[in-house]
Order: sequence, then structure tokens, then C-alpha cells
Amino acid sequence: MKNFLKPKMLAIGLIAGIVNGLFGSGGGTIVVPAMVFLLGMDEHKSHATAISIILPISIISTLIYFKNGILDFKVAGIVTIGGIIGGYIGAKLLNRIPRKILRKMFGTFMIIAAIRMVFK
Repeated sequence: MKNFLKPKMLAIGLIAGIVNGLFGSGGGTIVVPAMVFLLGMDEHKSHATAISIILPISIISTLIYFKNGILDFKVAGIVTIGGIIGGYIGAKLLNRIPRKILRKMFGTFMIIAAIRMVFK
């Protein structure tokens, strides 16, 4: 690993952690594009690596949310079950989707999510 990339990686992690703590997201919206465009990583590897980064970030944010009494365990448990099943399916599909199509799907998803967040 090249040394000049480490500060970029730390900055990506710092920003992703702050965004995760504030908005409950950060892996897909921050880490994936940052790894692709700032670190020059492969699209598939960026998506897979982002998933591994989300877990520890989310654990820290969850502990603080819990401490502040703003966590709904019932909803979290049910959504987690669906998320586990969806995560398995998505991870199996990742390597079957060509890089260009994956990038377009991800970009489209982010645009739709952003539009909904702004106007809803």
C-alpha cells in the first residue's frame, strides 16, 4: 500500500463515520464513491470493502444512539432479518454484474434516494 493513500483512507473513514453518526448512512454514499474516485479502486472491490467498514462504524453509532434512548429495537430487529437475507442475495449478485452497469445502478439509486430525501 502506498503511504500517500493512508491519509486519504483515514479522511474517507472520518467523513464516513461522521455521516453515519449524523444520518445513519455513510458506507454506500461516502465510502464507495471515495474509494473509486480518490483511491482508484475497482468498483466491485469498493462495494465489498465498504460493507466491511460499515459494521464497526454502525456499532459505534448504535451504542451512542442506544445511550441516548433513540433506538427502536423492535423495528431494528425485524429490518435486520430482511437485511441479512438481502445482504446475502446482493453479495452473491455483486460479481455477476458488470462494472459499468453496477456503477449506473449505484448512481441511479443514489440520485433517487437524494431526490426523495429533498422533496419528501
